[in-house]
Amino acid sequence: MTASLPARPNLLGTRSKLILAIAAACIWAIWQLDLNFGTLLPDGQRLQILQEFFAATISPDLSAEVLDQLASGVWNTIAYATAAMTLALVAGLILGFFASSAWWPEEARRAAGRGAYWRRKMCPAIYVLARLVIALFRSIHELFWAVIFLVAFGLNPMSGVIAIAIPYGCTLAKVFAEMIDEAPREASVALRGVGASPMQTYCFGLVPQAAPDMTAYAFYRFECTLRSAAILGFFGLETLGYFIRLAFEETLYGQCWTFLYALLVLVIAADWWSGAFRRSFVS
Repeated sequence: MTASLPARPNLLGTRSKLILAIAAACIWAIWQLDLNFGTLLPDGQRLQILQEFFAATISPDLSAEVLDQLASGVWNTIAYATAAMTLALVAGLILGFFASSAWWPEEARRAAGRGAYWRRKMCPAIYVLARLVIALFRSIHELFWAVIFLVAFGLNPMSGVIAIAIPYGCTLAKVFAEMIDEAPREASVALRGVGASPMQTYCFGLVPQAAPDMTAYAFYRFECTLRSAAILGFFGLETLGYFIRLAFEETLYGQCWTFLYALLVLVIAADWWSGAFRRSFVS
C-alpha cells in the first residue's frame, strides 16, 4: 500500500498575503501621489536655514525674557491640557457607559412584564447611537475642531479646551467601553447572584476590573493632550506652540529650541509621573 505524501506547504499563507497586500498598497500610494524623494533634498538657501536651525540645538536662549515666556508657555500648556482632559474624562466615562454592552444584554433578554419590549428595543438603540456619536466626533481631528470653535467663538481659552476635549473624550469612551466589555466577569456574576442591580454590577463588578487599564490609558492620553495643547498655540493661544511659532518666524532658533526642549521635558515628566502612578495603582 502506497503511503500518502504530506500536503505541500502553502507558500503564500495568510500572513504572507497580508504583507504582500500592504507592500502593494504602499507602492500604489507612492505611484498615485507621484512621490519624488529627491524633493526632500534642500537647495542652498534651505540647507543654510537647516544648518542654522540645528546648530542652535547646543545654544538655546536662556535669557530672562525667554525664561519668563517659557514659564508662561509651560503653565498655560499644562492648564489647557488638564482642563481638556478633565472634560474628556467626564465625557469618556458617560459615553463609555452607554457604548458598553456589559450593562444591558442579559437584563434586556430576561426582562419580563410591561416594560420588557421597550427594554429589548431601547438598550440596543442607545448602544448603537452612542457608538455612532463616538465614531463621528473622534474622527474629526482636534485641529479642525479648533478652527470651528475659533471661528465661531473667537480666540479664547474655552474654544481651545473644548476643541481638544471633544475628540479625546470620544476616544476615551471607545477604549473604556471595550475595556469594560472585555473585563473578567467573575465578580459581576457573583454580584448578580446575590441580587445586585445591573447598575451595581456595572459599577462594582466590572469597572473595578477594568480600572487599572483605564487609568493607564487615561494617563497616556494626557501625554497626548499636552502635545495637542502645545500645537494649539499655532492658532494664537499662548501655549508653548505659540512661542515656538513666533521664534521660528523671527528666525530666533535659539529661542525656538528653548521652547522645544521645554516641551520635551514636559512630555518626559508626564510619562514618568504616569508610569509611577500606574505602578503604585497596580501594586
